[in-house]
Amino acid sequence: MSKKHAVVDIANCVACGCCRKVCPKEAIGIRCGIYAKIDLSRCVGCGKCAKECPASLIRLEVRSA
Repeated sequence: MSKKHAVVDIANCVACGCCRKVCPKEAIGIRCGIYAKIDLSRCVGCGKCAKECPASLIRLEVRSA
């Protein structure tokens, strides 16, 4: 498991789905058509979603111990 994981700013996410399309582990779902949600058990911290987000609303954080 990676030392990092993705985090979405759900207050500003518009659920465009760009992040979901590039996730190699299918760790991102769209909740109620409103925001993206990361499944932390599947996220490998690759950062592809953060790079793809057109609004820069996804960041990588260090996993807590």
